[in-house]
Amino acid sequence: MTPLHLGELHAYEQALVMVIALGPFAVLGIAVYVVRKRDLAAEQAEQSEQDKETSAD
Repeated sequence: MTPLHLGELHAYEQALVMVIALGPFAVLGIAVYVVRKRDLAAEQAEQSEQDKETSAD
């Protein structure tokens, strides 16, 4: 029978565990940031187009 605790992890194993545990959240955070930035830029462009149309009338 294999014991449930096999001892301390090596430094590279600890790093690997952290990457596996926290990596998806980091990727999700970056994706949310990029999409929000793109959406804000699109809204600002749309708003500036509306302002130009309104001022041209």
